[in-house]
Amino acid sequence: MAYRIHHDVLRGRWYVTASWQRAAVPVLPLPAALARGTVGVDMNDDHLAAWRLDQHGNPVGEPQRFFYDLSGSAAHRDAQIRHALTRLLHYTRRCGVAAIAVEDLDFAADKTREKHGRNKRFRRLISRFPTAKLTARLVSMAAEQDVAIVAVDPAYTSRWGAQHWQKPLATGRRQTTRHDAASIAIGRRALGYPIRRRTAPPRIHQSDGYGHRTDQAAQGTPGREGPRPPATDRAPGVPPPSRTRKRGTSRASNTVRDARSDQVWVQDSLLLT
Repeated sequence: MAYRIHHDVLRGRWYVTASWQRAAVPVLPLPAALARGTVGVDMNDDHLAAWRLDQHGNPVGEPQRFFYDLSGSAAHRDAQIRHALTRLLHYTRRCGVAAIAVEDLDFAADKTREKHGRNKRFRRLISRFPTAKLTARLVSMAAEQDVAIVAVDPAYTSRWGAQHWQKPLATGRRQTTRHDAASIAIGRRALGYPIRRRTAPPRIHQSDGYGHRTDQAAQGTPGREGPRPPATDRAPGVPPPSRTRKRGTSRASNTVRDARSDQVWVQDSLLLT
């Protein structure tokens, strides 16, 4: 830091001016940032939908939503965005994750009337959506928390996320929204995995007994597939092989009594050396 002390003779006051330059933020390599998974974030008009993903692209825990209000003055909107991003960064640090995946959104070309015609409601929505402010503020605040920001292609994240992840993750106590599913799609794209889930085989060919795992896992992960039954076991519902013998077929004898009389049994003597 550099200080400059100045004395104003006319006013009889001393002034101290301090100046400093922030150090360059160290760039964390992408494999190191994603080594412990990521937090996929879907930015919306009134909230941030986030879901933690492990290093294999599987959702962990419960979805998180960080709400904010964009109505009111500019100072109020800025405070709302800052508060929502602070909660997002605190959640990321609690999870032990070092990266946040976001969409690389740009609505600059989508705010014109030629793009959406007379759809004033949608044009007003994307006009007040602070995409650039959210991204810039998130990058600056994440640098203070040693959290990396990974921007991914936003193409079809909401559609494919809802198609492949919304229904399987919904339970009786949890209603998964379209935005929650989109956050999983964003996180999987940042990790380098496809958005779609692995298709389960037919029930008769499932190795885990009607409970085949459909989440993606690495090849060397222990427990990637459950214990398989021995090769001698039959699948459920398959009848045992028939013991009846067809006509015209012969079967080898199992005992000496059933052997034919013309056979001669010879026993070799032991060779002693």
